[in-house]
Amino acid sequence: MAKDEILRYGDKGTKVEELQLELRRAGFLPSAPDGIFGPATQRAVREFQQAAGLKSDGLVGPLTKKMLRPYLTGYAVHTVKKGDTFWKLAQSYATDAEAIQTANPSVNPNNLRVGSRLIIPLGFPVVANDVTYSSSLCTAFTEGLLARYPFLESRNIGKSVLGVPLQAISMGKGSAELFVNAAHHANEWITVPVVLHFLESYCRAWAAKGEIGGQNAQRLYELTTLWLVPMVDPDGIDFINGVLPNGPKVLAARQYAADYPQISYPQGWKANINGVDLNLQYPANWETARRIKFAQGFTSPAPRDFVGRAPLTEPESASLVRFTQSRNFAASLSYHSQGQVIYWDSPAQSCVPPSGEALGNALAQASGYALEPTPAASANAGYRDWFVQSFCRPGYTVEVGSGVNPLPVSQLPDLFRQNDPLIAAALHGISR
Repeated sequence: MAKDEILRYGDKGTKVEELQLELRRAGFLPSAPDGIFGPATQRAVREFQQAAGLKSDGLVGPLTKKMLRPYLTGYAVHTVKKGDTFWKLAQSYATDAEAIQTANPSVNPNNLRVGSRLIIPLGFPVVANDVTYSSSLCTAFTEGLLARYPFLESRNIGKSVLGVPLQAISMGKGSAELFVNAAHHANEWITVPVVLHFLESYCRAWAAKGEIGGQNAQRLYELTTLWLVPMVDPDGIDFINGVLPNGPKVLAARQYAADYPQISYPQGWKANINGVDLNLQYPANWETARRIKFAQGFTSPAPRDFVGRAPLTEPESASLVRFTQSRNFAASLSYHSQGQVIYWDSPAQSCVPPSGEALGNALAQASGYALEPTPAASANAGYRDWFVQSFCRPGYTVEVGSGVNPLPVSQLPDLFRQNDPLIAAALHGISR
């Protein structure tokens, strides 16, 4: 879908879900997103447009999208007027004064300057648990978290094949660094909200001087630094969720899918837009992975299991390697789906980190997932394999949920409940 494309009655898909999320958060649509621009959605659009002083035509063009944007990112920008106070603004925006103070830490609430600008967090969590994700949605939620919690930092660590920035977000001041990455595989996009939800929960706990997953949030913040790359494969996710416009790469990817008719499309697509499986791209027994996958018939670009022509040919995996080499991570968590299992050791590893099993057991206890050795056939050329082999430090593959990928968003509340404590336990484990 083109950036400036108008949404209208009869449209379907991920972008309609995004619209419905905005309308529901704005109070104009009571039902959960279903991706169908039907009568209820059209009525909600008209009512929103009328309330916003726009032409009430039921068409969602640039102006309507601009006015709806705060209900996606979760914050508004307010220009201070005479008589404004944090309490009054909290009442006006249906939020609370503490959230406004957290978002504007350098502002004295007793001395608001007329004409200055304030970030106003709106009265709902940023990270949604009932919509299909895209790279633009991930970017919007990340923007919202960075605005609400200015102690977060971010950097671009590279770009995808189609030029989508790969964003890394950090939280904490400690020397012990944990790296969490998610969605190496397109049809495992449900891991994106899992890790973003943890980040938001951690931020809220820090601001409230509370706990996250049974751990003191402010202590974790002082002793550790969390680095998070929430979406490793943005192009693949956008491809299978229908938000990429037709172009040479998209047409080629569709042909790759047609070349492997035994793999369901789009549900079975794990690869990046080049048809390369990003978690088979790392220089850790890559030749073994190539031999195994070629024997299975994956000898060319495919929806899954094609290792590429050489290690690190794809910009996404190469970016993660460069970023990892620039840091000093004490441990890593790579989020995948599904199985409710944590993989750690494997026969292919040249090193077994001394603390690997103990920390793995702590993660398993916190989440309720099983801790198991990585199956021999799957222990080559993945990020976890490369991280452990290169640094001899604990690395884990966390397989969330159960069923067939892509997992339904109805599982997200359980995934949040299981994985907030897991990541908190990882931070606690490296802090000692």
